[in-house]
Amino acid sequence: MSSKSKLSAVDRGLTLWILLAMAAGLLLGRFVPAWGSFLTGLEVGNVSIPLALGLILMMYPPLAKVRYDQLDRPLKKPKLLALSLIQNWIVGPVLMMVLAILFLHQQPGYLLGVVLVGLARCIAMVLVWNDLSGGSREWGTGLVALNAVFQILFYAVYIWLFLAVILPATGVVPEAHVRVSFLDSASSVLVYLGIPFAAGFFSRIFLSRWKGAEWYEKRFLPRISPLTLVFLLFTVVVMFSLQGQRIVEQPWDVGLVALPYLVYFALFWIVTFALARLMGGTHEESTAVAFSSASNDFELAIAVAIALWGAASPQAFATVIGPLIEVPVMVLLVRLAQGLKKGGVQE
Repeated sequence: MSSKSKLSAVDRGLTLWILLAMAAGLLLGRFVPAWGSFLTGLEVGNVSIPLALGLILMMYPPLAKVRYDQLDRPLKKPKLLALSLIQNWIVGPVLMMVLAILFLHQQPGYLLGVVLVGLARCIAMVLVWNDLSGGSREWGTGLVALNAVFQILFYAVYIWLFLAVILPATGVVPEAHVRVSFLDSASSVLVYLGIPFAAGFFSRIFLSRWKGAEWYEKRFLPRISPLTLVFLLFTVVVMFSLQGQRIVEQPWDVGLVALPYLVYFALFWIVTFALARLMGGTHEESTAVAFSSASNDFELAIAVAIALWGAASPQAFATVIGPLIEVPVMVLLVRLAQGLKKGGVQE
């Protein structure tokens, strides 16, 4: 593994950083009474202005890193491309919904948050996991670019379909807990994904032409990359400061919400990798397909949950638990992929 594919100390400790941010949020909410009043004073309707800006800035670096000119790379193997699209946009969302119903049927707010994460396909950290595990960079970047475009087109539709139509029809989630119109979901996606998507897309086009591709990749992107972690942690601090009372009174809720995530990430990666291999994909291509399918865009899910239900909602709380579970599981899956490659499962 080259030095470029090694996870930085900050990225390796992402779970620890999230735990520390959670603790800081709990302490703020518990011992600084003025903090809640301060946040309330910065709200417009159901939207916290600091959180909205933070979430948009959190989404910008991953979307600026996407190589939109590589959308055609996966087209060379249409069967594998079809597998990736089916896993990402049909199987993945349905599987997460089923697991959420199985584990959280008595907690409709948490259930909705977990389903929201399942609907958001990964366009950020998947590039890191894929690179670390030796997956195909061409496939990884191509699938990320495709998912970014599909997310813009379909995420709002999926939110409305799953949360306002399918779940109420099952009877598991009372309709009163949903209250999601297509207009609400579309406007949230437009703000929290559309703005950073446009910023990332035009940054790559204009800055690459103005300063050169090498400057963009080696100078600009490394400078803006820390924004994702900084504003993710900021979001976690704020949300846990608002959720402090619930966590103190119900400490097992974190573990309860973690269960569907844990099963989803591990099971879905293994099944997708095996299917890709059976369909003739190389180890590198299968690894890229597996990571792009089993990872989720928790940043977007957090943003939309806050926009739809507020930062203090159980739905938003459930989305924040996502990265806490995804990061360590993905690190273990990276090691599994490396072990399969060393074991000769390549050709």
